[in-house]
Amino acid sequence: MNILTTLRVLHTLEQLRSHEHWTPAQVASYQEAQLRQLRAYAYAHSPFYQQFHKGLFDRPLQELPVLTKAMLMEHFDEVVTDPAIRLEDVRAYAARDTQGIRFLDRYFVTATSGSSGHPGFFLFNQDEWLNIMASFARGQEWSGKHVNLTRRTKMATVASRSAWHISSQVAATAKSGWMPSLRLSANEPLSAIVQQLNAFEPEVLIAYASMARILAEEQVAGRLHIQPRFVYVSSEVLTEETRHRVKAAWGDEPFNQYGSTEAANIAAEHKADRRVHLYEDLVLVEAVDEHYRPVPTGVYGTKLLITTLFSRTQPLIRYEMNDSVKISAELGSGGLPFRVIDGIQGRTEDILYLPGVAGGDVAIQPLVFNLVMDIVPASGWQIIQEADGLIVLLSGVPEAFDDDVLVSKLSSALVAQGARVPPIRLQHVAAIPKNAAGKAPLIKAHPSARHANPVL
Repeated sequence: MNILTTLRVLHTLEQLRSHEHWTPAQVASYQEAQLRQLRAYAYAHSPFYQQFHKGLFDRPLQELPVLTKAMLMEHFDEVVTDPAIRLEDVRAYAARDTQGIRFLDRYFVTATSGSSGHPGFFLFNQDEWLNIMASFARGQEWSGKHVNLTRRTKMATVASRSAWHISSQVAATAKSGWMPSLRLSANEPLSAIVQQLNAFEPEVLIAYASMARILAEEQVAGRLHIQPRFVYVSSEVLTEETRHRVKAAWGDEPFNQYGSTEAANIAAEHKADRRVHLYEDLVLVEAVDEHYRPVPTGVYGTKLLITTLFSRTQPLIRYEMNDSVKISAELGSGGLPFRVIDGIQGRTEDILYLPGVAGGDVAIQPLVFNLVMDIVPASGWQIIQEADGLIVLLSGVPEAFDDDVLVSKLSSALVAQGARVPPIRLQHVAAIPKNAAGKAPLIKAHPSARHANPVL
């Protein structure tokens, strides 16, 4: 990152800092103005939105149709506001070794992994990218790490090494003499990760939540011996047990950050109250049910709709994310004017559907399993839904562990949810398998098995 870009990021961050002293009324007024500008730009430059919102240009946000990722990619060339951008060219650009070269010499490109079935590409111009860089810096500042040019900070990330993952693009932009960085794939052998971290000695550690738990175990066991001042986790559900293990390893709980490839950081945990505050001056969020109706505050939604106030190249207005999030009815106690997230259950794909005692199907939220599995003395776990029941993978449990007790507790938790209990089988494994992105999801729900589970 050259000095000019660094200064521009710091200037953008300073503007965001000023918003943190606003009142909620000032935030609402700013949102209204920014949304009005976003919609005006989209209607003037995006052929897709001209048709998608036809007859609704003056209607409130909540009355506008929902944009899905599949819809976005199907109409990609009409959604973007620069007619020079074509999806075919973006895909060809991503297929080449183009590190350090922007698309059309002016756009940063990120891509989703396609784990939800619809991979997507997202483009940002220079000004939009400054907001993204500043949003990541804000999350670090909220943890107490001041961002400046006077002190070198060594940062290590253990996540996806995909060149088009947003964290890779941010790391590539931020890498400089002021921020020496080490980026490791979560799919590398654990011994190799430990060796490289020991040699690098990072002051800041960023990792998937599941990876942070594994590394904390390595630290406690004496194989890893680093002393990061800050640990940040993202991309997966952060359980209480992972919090406790990270604190045991390095003296403080990890700071949770919630974001996406499409909008960068959406919320981050603040040191003042250790609650996850929304970035309401950058992104509008709506927690909704499966029919896109707003859910009451304090209730988990089935989906989250986001509107990125700073996007112009590829406007996202009421864009659907399959995350189950609960937004608090009150502000946090840290003095920020933004609402807080009370809970993140994971993605809709993580919900298991089991036959109900009273008939029909019962949705089993990930939190039901988390409450049981978090007290298991294991270094890792994963629950997999198969056509013939549930498989529970466990790694690092003591020899005296009683499998039957865990099966009984899981069965009781499912009964309490009104579900008929399927066969539950435990398997002890050396390590929890990871997906292509290096994540080790806690719940793996196979759609083909949702309505096929036999019951005991």
